[in-house]
Amino acid sequence: MLNDTITALTLLTRLPVAGFNRSGAPDIARSVWAFPVVGLIVGFLGGIAYALACWIGMAPLLAASWTLVAMLLITGAFHEDGLADTADGFGGGQTRERKLEIMRDSRIGTYGAAALVLSLIVRVTALASFGHARHAVAALIVAGLVGRGAIVLVLLLLRPARSDGMAAALDVVPESSFMLGLALTVIAPFFFLSAGCAFLAVALGFGLAFAMSRLAYVQIGGHSGDMLGAVEIVVECAVISLIAAVLA
Repeated sequence: MLNDTITALTLLTRLPVAGFNRSGAPDIARSVWAFPVVGLIVGFLGGIAYALACWIGMAPLLAASWTLVAMLLITGAFHEDGLADTADGFGGGQTRERKLEIMRDSRIGTYGAAALVLSLIVRVTALASFGHARHAVAALIVAGLVGRGAIVLVLLLLRPARSDGMAAALDVVPESSFMLGLALTVIAPFFFLSAGCAFLAVALGFGLAFAMSRLAYVQIGGHSGDMLGAVEIVVECAVISLIAAVLA
């Protein structure tokens, strides 16, 4: 299980942990269960950054901005890149083939830029709205956890849209990895939030994941690495906004 977590961290973050994997070639498909664990770790590290920024006297908006900078450095803006590419592909392509072609283009277009900027604004303002750092830390953890848990649900619902790339490596995921990943996503938020808020966060995250999986099926016939990144960001934005509405 430790090696699966290291594999997931290596895939979804820039944390230098790959050298701790002693089991040989990493099994990406098997590590899917650990995606919510990665979200928890990234959210926790972001929470530490926010608490430190507040402790040294930064105003909430400034502290939230630097917290997001820290989290982007941790993840390498991996999911944000997927969001921008997906917005460009879904918004600018007329056919399935053209959409996939656009999504592989490293250049960012109007749809991608708008989606990226709005996702950053939502997270910064939601984080800055918390009156207590403890609530902000809990929100970051749960939003990150549910956001990456939503990826697990999409992988369960869809097949890859391409025969190559990261998504293709996630085509055959063990059933036990699906079940454990989804169970962690459902249960873990209740350790950080009230029962009602945790339930709403999970329900919202899974609802959006289902909706986006249907959209991806219509647009490109399945999931892709970029689309999975887009799911994470959209769910994370929605969940942290919900928690802010409840707790702030």
